[in-house]
Amino acid sequence: MSKSKEELLKQLSDCVFEMEDEEIISVAQEYLDAGYDPLEGITEGLVDGMNRAGVMYEEEEYFITDLLICSDAMYNGLDILKPHLPQKNLEGEKTYKCVIGVVEGDTHDIGKNLVKIMLETAGFEMYDLGRDVPLRNFIDKVKKVDADLVCLSTLMTTTMPGMKKVVEMLKEENMYENTKVMIGGGPISQTYCDKIDANGYSPNAVEAVKLAKLLVGMGIPA
Repeated sequence: MSKSKEELLKQLSDCVFEMEDEEIISVAQEYLDAGYDPLEGITEGLVDGMNRAGVMYEEEEYFITDLLICSDAMYNGLDILKPHLPQKNLEGEKTYKCVIGVVEGDTHDIGKNLVKIMLETAGFEMYDLGRDVPLRNFIDKVKKVDADLVCLSTLMTTTMPGMKKVVEMLKEENMYENTKVMIGGGPISQTYCDKIDANGYSPNAVEAVKLAKLLVGMGIPA
């Protein structure tokens, strides 16, 4: 008897959370073979597991090495599910471009990677600058690709001022009106977002997608 969608979503989440990077491959395949939605498998299964692992890390129950194995499991599941996602962008439909990276001074990129995957899945064209990114590089890349959105991440309070600097640089170059700024990470809050004039803050990867779409007007009639 085949398992319910809820059972398999929980298994996907548990495989990521419990670092089962081999077992997840067969679970993801079983989920697909049962005819369930691959996007839901990613958001409600893989990303849910990674979010749970992130909470354990913040509570100092998991170490960075644990998170890396969790992310390996997530990527293994993603390799199975992602090719089966429907193509989002129809011919003639605008492709929204997003530059993403972890600000200079910080090398924590698990959260950034999650948001990147989720935005890619939602149909954004992603330009990932990686971690410990010099602030000027964000501006240069936004200008080069004519990005609609720039996503800045950090897990360290000491590097938060870098986000403010990027907003200021966008204003100085008259790019602030056309390029929306979204920020996130452990120490970030809506209050800080408002303080530095960023356009939006998201507490997690799933909410980040909703916010990103809202900021660029994706799917909203002109």
